Amino acid sequence: MTASTRTKQTSAGGETFSLKAILPPLLAIIVGMIMVILDSTVVNNAIPKLVSYFGTDLKTIQWTVTGYTLALSAVIPLAGWMTDKFGAKRIFLITIALFTIGSMLCGIAQTPEQLIIYRVIQGLGGGMVAPIGMAMVFKLAPPERRGSIMGVLGIPMLMAPAFGPVLSGWLVDSVSWHWIFIINLPIGILALILGYKYLPTTERHTAPHLDVVGMCLAPIAFAMLAYGVSEGGTSWSSASTITGLAVGGVALIVFIFVELGQKQPLLELKVFRSSDFTRSIVLTWIVQLALFGAMLIVPLYLQGVMRYSALETGWILMPQALCAGIAMPISGRLFDRIGARPLAFAGLSVISVSLFVLSGITVDTPLWTIILCICAIGLGMGFSMMPLNTHVLNTAPRHLVSRVTPLTTAAQQVVVSFAVAGLTGYLTSQIASHAAGAGAAETEAGAPPLAAVVAGYGDTFFLSACIVTAGVALTLLLRRPKRQQEGAAGDERPDPVLTMGH
Repeated sequence: MTASTRTKQTSAGGETFSLKAILPPLLAIIVGMIMVILDSTVVNNAIPKLVSYFGTDLKTIQWTVTGYTLALSAVIPLAGWMTDKFGAKRIFLITIALFTIGSMLCGIAQTPEQLIIYRVIQGLGGGMVAPIGMAMVFKLAPPERRGSIMGVLGIPMLMAPAFGPVLSGWLVDSVSWHWIFIINLPIGILALILGYKYLPTTERHTAPHLDVVGMCLAPIAFAMLAYGVSEGGTSWSSASTITGLAVGGVALIVFIFVELGQKQPLLELKVFRSSDFTRSIVLTWIVQLALFGAMLIVPLYLQGVMRYSALETGWILMPQALCAGIAMPISGRLFDRIGARPLAFAGLSVISVSLFVLSGITVDTPLWTIILCICAIGLGMGFSMMPLNTHVLNTAPRHLVSRVTPLTTAAQQVVVSFAVAGLTGYLTSQIASHAAGAGAAETEAGAPPLAAVVAGYGDTFFLSACIVTAGVALTLLLRRPKRQQEGAAGDERPDPVLTMGH
């Protein structure tokens, strides 16, 4: 079979693949996903304004983030079973609608308690959008074009978190905090129209057995772990932290044993028996740690040390988004030719070097050095993140893709929670350590000296760099999946993943 023939073929029962035909459904999925991802970043920037507006304390308002995260974690494991039973298109549209309704309610909230409840509604809708969207894109593209198509999907996944602070800063400073939620209304309506019109109707199969025990244990495990980690950002020895981690840990262990014994589990944990899959997903966790670590620590440094406003910080971070957007489609095309290993090795190496440079940061470090480093981090993310995500799906059995995407998304949600809380806690402890070493005379004003604060940030960047360096070494163990090699050689067999779960 010639290359041109392969380019036109899909695995959908002999239909002809056309990039023009796949763009409308791809756009519908991207609009829905970018709305959810963007919302996760804009709220963090508005927390001080919410505290002032509602006349409450920071701990209460932080529950708008914690409640949203808990709701996300709780529903992610249900995505695979829901799509199997009701069809991916129907569930995708329902979750977008629920998220949009929750956004509208958040925009008209009158009390902190109302805002927290409405954020939970948002999370219940937003949790399934990413795993279902990724599974739908994966099944729409033929094997030899998956890298390119997933690369296009990855652009909003990297750019939205960087554009979020700019949008949030402008809305909060120039308009009103209400609009960080209300702006989702037209975006959600557009996603519903595009999805209803262009998303293909997936075949509904005989309803699989409902794993009731798993359905109860999974939300408890993921939600309580997320809660424990979020509370750990304040104190790892507090009763709420210990309770959350203990209950979540026990529930997770029981859940694992239950799922491994099920013929039709809620989350397909048997894929971890594949060493290729396990290595790949561990690497994606490391990339997520680097991504969210950099996007958390750098803005904190810019605002807390260099005294830039939220809007100015957003503009400073803009080059990172642009570099990621440039690298993402290039990495997708290269992935189809050379696989994930060289791309992940190069991308993570660039990120590691950039973080090591930032670990030497001082009060005199010029802004251009920081911008250069975050640009390099953006390029590294663009070249490593989506190839690794696609590689994870390629290493999983084809008929389990719709079950693997909820698994990987749920696991990454917990890992990111650990990363954010862990790095924040480490930063705080290192600043306190350096301040103590600087002597009591310098801390009498109630705040640590600037040099101690900067040194704490340097230590945190160094820790992140060491973790990413371990990821660089791990990339050398990646192998191209056998069926990926066959697809590149012209495998003409239909792709059973298009049946979405069976």
